[in-house]
Amino acid sequence: MMFPLVWSAGWAAVLMAHLWQSTMVCAALWGLSLMLRRNAARMRFRLWMLASVKFLLPFSLLIAAGESFSVKRTAAPDVAPFFSMMIEGPSDEVTLKPHQTASAESAAAHAKSAAAVAKRQNIMPWVVLFVWAAGVLWISAVWLRRWLQLRAMVRRGTPVGEMFGMRAVMVASAAEPGVFGIVRPVLMLPEGVTRNLTATQMETIVAHELCHVRRRDNLTAALHMMVSAIFWFHPLVWWIGRQLIAEREAACDEAVLEQSHSAMEYAEGILNVCKFYLEVPVTCVSGVTGADLKKRIAHILSGSTAERLSMARKLVLSAAGVLSIGIPVAFGVLHASRSYAQAPAKTNPDDTWQGSLHLPQRDLRTVLKITKTPDGKLSSLFYSIDQGGQPITVKETTFQNSELKLNVEAIDGVYTGKMSPDGTTITGEWKQGDRPLPLILVRATADTAWAIPEPPPKLPPMAEDADPSFEVATIKPTAPDFKGKGFGGPPRHFNTRGTTLEDIMAFVYGVNPKQIVGAPSWAETDRFDITTGQPDAPGAPSQKQDKLMLRKLLETRFGLKYHKDQKEMSAYVLGVAKDGPKMTKSTADPHSPPAFFFTKLGHLTVRNGTMEDVVQGFQGAVFDRPVVNRTGIEGHWDFSLKWTPDETQFQVFGVKIVPDESADAPPPIFTAIQDQVGLKLDATKTMVDVMMLDHVEKPSEN
Repeated sequence: MMFPLVWSAGWAAVLMAHLWQSTMVCAALWGLSLMLRRNAARMRFRLWMLASVKFLLPFSLLIAAGESFSVKRTAAPDVAPFFSMMIEGPSDEVTLKPHQTASAESAAAHAKSAAAVAKRQNIMPWVVLFVWAAGVLWISAVWLRRWLQLRAMVRRGTPVGEMFGMRAVMVASAAEPGVFGIVRPVLMLPEGVTRNLTATQMETIVAHELCHVRRRDNLTAALHMMVSAIFWFHPLVWWIGRQLIAEREAACDEAVLEQSHSAMEYAEGILNVCKFYLEVPVTCVSGVTGADLKKRIAHILSGSTAERLSMARKLVLSAAGVLSIGIPVAFGVLHASRSYAQAPAKTNPDDTWQGSLHLPQRDLRTVLKITKTPDGKLSSLFYSIDQGGQPITVKETTFQNSELKLNVEAIDGVYTGKMSPDGTTITGEWKQGDRPLPLILVRATADTAWAIPEPPPKLPPMAEDADPSFEVATIKPTAPDFKGKGFGGPPRHFNTRGTTLEDIMAFVYGVNPKQIVGAPSWAETDRFDITTGQPDAPGAPSQKQDKLMLRKLLETRFGLKYHKDQKEMSAYVLGVAKDGPKMTKSTADPHSPPAFFFTKLGHLTVRNGTMEDVVQGFQGAVFDRPVVNRTGIEGHWDFSLKWTPDETQFQVFGVKIVPDESADAPPPIFTAIQDQVGLKLDATKTMVDVMMLDHVEKPSEN
């Protein structure tokens, strides 16, 4: 969702509101300028300058000032700023599940799709930012180049002393007479100007330029140039710029005539300047020939003078000025007072909270719903909106001395945060795996709460006596640069990525690769991606039916033929420890697929798994030898296990394990599984079932 300072739809709404407000203010000031069309041009110039400055002054600042004033007057508690601290979040590897079931892979596919949509949505703000920045840089560069050229020309000019108290320089240029500079202005005169203008005409032209200096027109022009560069995309700022030039020149014309200079000589002087010289190319260098020349000459020669402001018009202008500032400030005062009176600070944690973690590719929005049970304890559900949004039960929620602690055991996550005095934010740290990540949770309201995605519709289960087959299947070699292995897929599909024949057989038949005897060498090295169509039977297949369809696929596409036998070999025997099992009985649907995944290597989470599922997960992902189930435990279970892997483990993923030798490192798996789960692993030699391959061949790709 993002720019470095958190791009969101809220920022876009604020920008659109500011542009709309500035446009409406400009329209109102245009109406006032029409009302003052017979009065002094300097009054209209001030109105257009206000229209320009309004683009730099959002009404939200005045409203905030009013709210701040109200808060101080009512002694309200300090309110923490509403900013989400966007920091680098966990990488995709943190939530990767190396050994997934079909259901888990479906959730991963849903999360991947949501991430792709979020990534596409995040591109648009960067495109807008790039286009805006390119426009600002281009306009600024053009103006800077012209200004540098004029500065170089002035520096090369010949000083001619002071004229009417201002330093003058004769320059070798065809540019009109003008005033260069803001702090120390210089009168810029082109060479030969005294030959082209009479002494009287020259006097009126210099008087015009001195008027620009007294009015500080170069400063106001530079200010509007900044507005034009920032809001270059808005046509209104360019129109305001033209009005400013017209009114500033008219104001100087009126000032020259008020000094009793001849209108005819003055008009002829301006025309001669237009005849012999070019207009200054930068608006922050005041010249004499700007605006509508025909209209200016007609106004100068008409002899008409500006009317004085009547009392009624003074009252209208005063009221407009007071209201333009007073209304936003008053709104802020009333809004803050009402909010303070109606929404006293909450210090209880039972509410809906939300915050974002920022990854290089995307944002991860998280929602936490905390409720209070009848016995006064806290219960929580955790949602990751951009990864499917399915609820994750928080094992333990505690809140003491304004400190919130969450144990999200299902994903090996821990959160610790401190609530602000006003109860609107919780500033803390999210830790999943090894990397702690700052996370600020903000108390959600009905207006700000993020929508949690609806869960995908659940398919009815396939009939237990069904004998399904995949209608179609595509088998292709895995891309050489792909790393990892994957099993699973969307509902009614089962796909694999980066899997060897031995990997597929180990999954389908529940064996360790060492239990496969007589396989050719390519069965261990050649990797395949398998994409299946839907089964030929209705309903969602069970894990058993998925494996049945894959067995048929191996027989038809790989020509697999084998017979069973037994062989003595080194193995691990899984049994029950002396103190008995320490697992939690699963409350999930026993017919739904189990989950066996790692938040990092050595941090295992099992959900709704039988002991056979655990054995197959261990021997398929962790160990280099078979694992035999001799626990005698039935049913489906949940547990988590943390241990420090050694170099013999996780070889199937092709990673090199470097054992953690720090003082707080988890124990080896043989100790950890007894202490944490109440099971034990014994290394021994025993008879195990083996698959003796009679025939197998490489598959065709279609």
